Amino acid sequence: MPVLSQKRQITLPKELCDRLMVKPGDDLSFLEYEGRITIIKKLRGTSDGLLKHIKANQGFTDEQSLESTVSKKHSVRQSGKHAG
Repeated sequence: MPVLSQKRQITLPKELCDRLMVKPGDDLSFLEYEGRITIIKKLRGTSDGLLKHIKANQGFTDEQSLESTVSKKHSVRQSGKHAG
């Protein structure tokens, strides 16, 4: 299991990197929600132009947007409907 170093760094196991095709220099994002950290590998070009017609609401932070989305998903599940 990876351990956080004194410099707040972790080393990902080689087997995991091989399986997920993560290489040195890859661009990673870290998301934190309810005490959990999720690491996401950003893939270049996969979303180019996908959301270009949508204007961002500068009144919301990324964290507020994530929390809003997650709370909506939980409320849909609690009402017995499937999120789609």
